[in-house]
Amino acid sequence: MARLTAWRILRSGSTAPLREVDRYCARAGLDDRDRGLVRQLVGTDVRRRGTLRALVKLEARGKPSADVAAHLRLGLAQLFFLDRIPVHAAVSETVRATTDSLGLGRGRYVNAVLRSVLRTRRSGSSGDPQRDLVNAPWHLDKPLFRNPEEHPALWAEDALSLPSALFKRWTKRHGQDVATDLALQALREPALSLVCTGGNREAMALALDEAGVPSRPGRHERVLLVERGATGTVLASEAFTSGALTIQGETALRAAELLGAKPGERLLDLAAAPGGKSSALALAGAGVLAIDKNPSRLAAMPAALERMGVSERVQPLASDGLAALAPNAAPFEGALVDAPCSNTGVLAARPGARWRFGPGSLAQLVTLQGELLDQAAQRVAPQGRLVFSTCSLEPEEGSQGTRAFLDRHPEWSLAEEHLDLPSADAEGPLDGGYRALLHREP
Repeated sequence: MARLTAWRILRSGSTAPLREVDRYCARAGLDDRDRGLVRQLVGTDVRRRGTLRALVKLEARGKPSADVAAHLRLGLAQLFFLDRIPVHAAVSETVRATTDSLGLGRGRYVNAVLRSVLRTRRSGSSGDPQRDLVNAPWHLDKPLFRNPEEHPALWAEDALSLPSALFKRWTKRHGQDVATDLALQALREPALSLVCTGGNREAMALALDEAGVPSRPGRHERVLLVERGATGTVLASEAFTSGALTIQGETALRAAELLGAKPGERLLDLAAAPGGKSSALALAGAGVLAIDKNPSRLAAMPAALERMGVSERVQPLASDGLAALAPNAAPFEGALVDAPCSNTGVLAARPGARWRFGPGSLAQLVTLQGELLDQAAQRVAPQGRLVFSTCSLEPEEGSQGTRAFLDRHPEWSLAEEHLDLPSADAEGPLDGGYRALLHREP
């Protein structure tokens, strides 16, 4: 049932299939163990889709339908990337799910393709980048990927499951070695980033350890990192339920801190859901108007605000931009615009974003970001400040967007800006993104 549920999620048409896991698993009545398997299957398909497509193409006769291809990718994900699943179970359960959903003939076809690919599988590394599976203990006895010497971006799309357009962009700006490292990081599910709201990181680490959750310090002095498998235990811990810990990425935390919230200030958080940055501003003592156009995303905010003890200082408001505010409403001393973006700085945590990236979607996002900045700027008082942030690495959604804003608004100036590249080591945060602090002239 878990494999059939994973297949249904992939074929649902959702642009963010991992977000559908809990809903589909609840509908199917799956227990926690099967839910974990569904999440693994869907996550591996999304992260490794380029490689899984190459494996399907290697041995499939003709071009399988989208329905059949999704079953094949799930089966191959188990055979090559989920090492705890025995080969016989991976094949037989995938064939059963295919037969149950598409009929006996397609089940036999999937069985034949999976077994044909298995015959090409070899242990260890061959040293040939066209045959070695990246970050997996396997290689094939024939070329699988395109030649990285001749077509490095196409090899990256196959072997690293990063669209060639993104790899080319990153290579142009950062060089091929950095682009490859960024793509490799996007293949791994990142650690869970926890913020110690009271700043007492050592005490929180001890509390987590007592709850059976090992942690390690993040680069930020208030961040602890734990493995994703411990998420349930963290959420049930007293430290989390009391608001002493909350889940937030380091780059997002630094964006909220950049606004420099002060007690008693009146601040605006535009595109605020799910509310992590609003909470950070309120914990500093500010009053926050948290606006987001998506009511369903705002619905979870009150409970989170109550857990953090800041309900009285944050007012959630569902509105398309600032349309709900009266034109003569009092101005804000500061505003934070953490704008919707392409998410290219957080592909490890939001792997599906890589397959949504394209020039059309990027242009739409840049336009939206500019509109949100313009709206927020109009509501900030003279000598006020504005933070623009995205979880993107693309200059159009970072420095170029800031320059375009300054060209439109000469009364504003740039105080500072930062671009963080995602990094899993001690030299950088787990997530990447851009943030800029702007000041309005008197």
